[in-house]
Amino acid sequence: MGNKERIGNFISLYELRNSGKKDYPVVGINRDKTFMPTVANLEGVDIAKYKVISKGVFVFSGMQTGRDICIRIGLYTDNIPALVSPAYTTFTIETERVLPEYFFMYFNRDESDRYGWFISDSSIRANLDWPRFLDIEIPLPSPEEQQKVVNVWKACREIKEQNEAKAVPLMQLCQSYIQELKHKYPAHAIGPYIEECNERNTEGLYGEEFVRGLATSKGMIDTKANLKGVSLNSYKLVQSEEIAYVPDTSRRGDKVSLGLNDTDKTYLVSSISCVFKSKDKKTLLPDYLYLWFCRPEFDRYARFNSWGSAREAFSFEDMKRTEIPLPPIDVQRAIVNIYKCANEAKQIAAEADRLSHEVCPALLQHIINS
Repeated sequence: MGNKERIGNFISLYELRNSGKKDYPVVGINRDKTFMPTVANLEGVDIAKYKVISKGVFVFSGMQTGRDICIRIGLYTDNIPALVSPAYTTFTIETERVLPEYFFMYFNRDESDRYGWFISDSSIRANLDWPRFLDIEIPLPSPEEQQKVVNVWKACREIKEQNEAKAVPLMQLCQSYIQELKHKYPAHAIGPYIEECNERNTEGLYGEEFVRGLATSKGMIDTKANLKGVSLNSYKLVQSEEIAYVPDTSRRGDKVSLGLNDTDKTYLVSSISCVFKSKDKKTLLPDYLYLWFCRPEFDRYARFNSWGSAREAFSFEDMKRTEIPLPPIDVQRAIVNIYKCANEAKQIAAEADRLSHEVCPALLQHIINS
């Protein structure tokens, strides 16, 4: 096991103010220890007091509020400098015995967050004071051992960033093509091309593991409902390539909860949901229809055409009146393929991010204990 050493022995404050009032982006730290554009109103704020950070600089805030049990610390890795609030503490590592990425990874763990919370003062607004942070001791394996786990972390990070960069222009291209279709092809009500599916789990063939919720982000997700003692016999089946949505549009942020089953499995959704499918996939691809439902314009249309008082609903009859352009099937397929490429890139990025948060801490623990 590597020897433990006090943090204050190998870090130094980094105090560079924006005296030249450079027009650098202003950022803050998320609770997941990533940087984000600031949400603060900077009108009338003297940015000369703000701190300039560059690649390799750490940003720290010891304040923790409510259930936000985490040490807010970030390692800035961009080549373009940025500005942070003077309320943040900025520092650098001043020894070759500690890799900056290793130090960041050590504090990018749930265990470190819990320990930071444990040694914090106060109640509603707990605070990990800077002197107390400096007194934390961390294990220091050899730089060679640190580099091994850092290499894995960097590989996951590169895969995540590369695929996120691919997904954005592909998704924009997909939406651009969809927008152009409105000007090239006449709109048709989708009623003649879809049919409602009302198959129930009456024989109880599907259990809780098949139950899915429908998200306003347009996806089928693991249900958050407490199913203890709930009969699933009335739940509706959603077969492959079928679409399900919740007619109730109230209290959902003006969005429709909807999802496409793009797997070869059968899922269950609540009996209050509507399930339907394309009658003829040679005329209307389910994926193409789903893409139209993912647009903000559809959410606004569905909300405007919802009926009721305390609870407003967008019924299946209302859904059938929705109009979309119907290009030839090869055009639909080309747009869907672009979307699938973008979605695959997003999934790879998400998986790389998951691995960096699950595998890397395990590797870190291994080199610390070896």
